[in-house]
Amino acid sequence: MTKVVMTFPEGKFKVLTMSYDDGKAADRRLVDIFNRYGIKGSFHLNSGLLGEGERIPPEKIASLYQGHELSAHTVTHPTIARSPKEQLIEEVMEDRKKLEELAGYPVRGLSYPNGSYNSLIKEVLPYLGIEYARTVNSTDNFGMPDDFIEWNPTCHHNRNLLQLAERFTSLHKKQYLYMFYVWGHSYEFDHDNNWDLIEQFSEFIGGREDIWYATNIEIVDYIKAFRRLHFSANSQFVYNPSAKSVWLNVDGQIVEVPGGQQVSLIKEETWK
Repeated sequence: MTKVVMTFPEGKFKVLTMSYDDGKAADRRLVDIFNRYGIKGSFHLNSGLLGEGERIPPEKIASLYQGHELSAHTVTHPTIARSPKEQLIEEVMEDRKKLEELAGYPVRGLSYPNGSYNSLIKEVLPYLGIEYARTVNSTDNFGMPDDFIEWNPTCHHNRNLLQLAERFTSLHKKQYLYMFYVWGHSYEFDHDNNWDLIEQFSEFIGGREDIWYATNIEIVDYIKAFRRLHFSANSQFVYNPSAKSVWLNVDGQIVEVPGGQQVSLIKEETWK
């Protein structure tokens, strides 16, 4: 039987994604650093607080975060595990609506405000159009998430970031997929006077040919596209009903399966 496994785009087996909360002014400097080194981030904003104090004003949102992802963080940042479900629904849906007006595309992700969630919240979020939700529970490893609604990051940027980056870049076993997921708040670099940390990290890890640089929702969409593939019973051909390409390792060879197409997964001479 043909041996088929998923890879990331272009056959890559590592992905880096960044996740930052609250939308304060320091995001400007952070986005500039990410753009310089080809790194992508997901930025989780409270739409009801935009423009207050040091927060980015609404009219600057679309241009600042272009090329990255806007994601929900609730309207007013409550501790939602202590909130009634009616408030939860309003906080998430109104945040989505306001952010979508600014972004011009559907907002489908969320980071839990104050790291607060429970089983009821996890059950409700998909019905509110949320396809992933990030926790603050660092794993210190590079495993792929089993539950996108309880998506645990690798680390906060103040927790062994450079050491983990060295470990990540040294990984070489292509039979696995590795994800490095960093979270934090950009204003913490001001408070801790350590902008050199994220500069050094980004320069070190950016621009590598074996790493896919993706937003949170791009990772979700890609994995869902793989799961939607229709394989023949003997894995000799596959149909991709999605719009985006999916890449596979087929007996050691990288094969692109374009959106809307059926692709043979065996060499032509083996049909004879």
